[in-house]
Amino acid sequence: MDVIAARDRSVPGLRRTLKLHHLILYGVIIIQPTAPMSIYGVVSNAARGHVVTTILIAMVAMLFTAVSYGRMARVYPSAGSAFTYVGKEIHPLAGYVIGWSMLMDYMLNPIICAVWCSVAAQNIVPQIPYAAWAVALTLVFTGLNLRGVQTSSRVNALLALGMSIVVVIFVADAIRYIAMVARPVGGQWLAPFYDPATFNPGRLFHGTSLAVLTYIGFDGISTMSEEVENPRRNILLGTVLTCLAIGVLSALEVYLAQLALPARSPFPESMVDTAFVQVALRVGGKFLFQLLNATLIIANMGSGITAQFGAARLLYGMGRAEALPRRFFGTVSAKTRIPRNNVLLLGAVTLLGTFLLTFAQGAELLNFGAFIAFIGVNMAALVHYKFRSREKVAFAALSPLCGIVVCTFIWLNLNPHAKLLGSAWMAAGLLLYFAMRRITGAPPRNC
Repeated sequence: MDVIAARDRSVPGLRRTLKLHHLILYGVIIIQPTAPMSIYGVVSNAARGHVVTTILIAMVAMLFTAVSYGRMARVYPSAGSAFTYVGKEIHPLAGYVIGWSMLMDYMLNPIICAVWCSVAAQNIVPQIPYAAWAVALTLVFTGLNLRGVQTSSRVNALLALGMSIVVVIFVADAIRYIAMVARPVGGQWLAPFYDPATFNPGRLFHGTSLAVLTYIGFDGISTMSEEVENPRRNILLGTVLTCLAIGVLSALEVYLAQLALPARSPFPESMVDTAFVQVALRVGGKFLFQLLNATLIIANMGSGITAQFGAARLLYGMGRAEALPRRFFGTVSAKTRIPRNNVLLLGAVTLLGTFLLTFAQGAELLNFGAFIAFIGVNMAALVHYKFRSREKVAFAALSPLCGIVVCTFIWLNLNPHAKLLGSAWMAAGLLLYFAMRRITGAPPRNC
């Protein structure tokens, strides 16, 4: 172990350059300020119009998991994130399972972002084929992440600014339309929260399970624990504040959308995926319609870039712990101090995925890995703060237990096809685990 520790000190490590506002920007970009717009129609149909309520319930639910991530990052400020937390607190094999499942989520995110952007861009410029867009976008994702963490932070700031401006324009147009045209009265102002004519508890909770997709990606903040100043404080604050910011902003967006275009009946199948864009067309005309289309392309590009960023750090953590071949995955560039091998590999995987998966297929698999990781982190937080640590924290058992229950409920309601493919991925990961153990003669160190 002393030899390994000495080797760790002799190789380049990640550089602590990020502040709290960098973390929040990173989290907002990977989740996207426009997060509820793409799933608006689906959630509205599922919850019979109660989109605001589902967004807020989902926010409370995900805050439990966000607190667990933040608390565990204080104990283990490591780039391995959930992999490290579960491996240290429960068992190295459990940590590997969590890391492997989370890796699937992180690898799928840039793929589906590239697919969605390529299709959307082709709609704007049909003369350029899908393949050309897919190659160009993959090069952009990979090239920016090869430039280093500070370059990624500046790009994140520009993306956040651009999307925020578009959201402000939508909010202004929606308020004008509601005041001048829709003119809701009395109980119509509260209908987006509760409409007695359409309310159904079962439908509401089904809609909430879909609305949780609004927050997917917040856990990526914890992968930056080795590159942030004062990680014991800033990872927890960054994770929780990101969830709160996205939740409040998303609730405002869908509240105005429902007032402008009340969901008195389900959206037709031809409109359900673009329901929010149809709202934009109503409140702001063709200009806002086109602007929002372009913004969603930019938003997905930002999400793809930051997801690839987080995946590279997760691979670095697993490689350094020898859960994956350390010589390739567990090193960083001496010049840029980033895990260059991992970024290049992920670029190749992203490009291949754009030709093998559709957006729908990739999206179905996202929650499988994400919620296994969420359950694991909540379990790790429960074990550490309730049974092992002398540090006193509020609701040491209640908060992670609530997170476990909610995440398990969502995971159990996943699409059966996603469960089947996700299980195949997990089986492949376990085969790799035991092969690595045979080669190295020891389980991963989870550090």
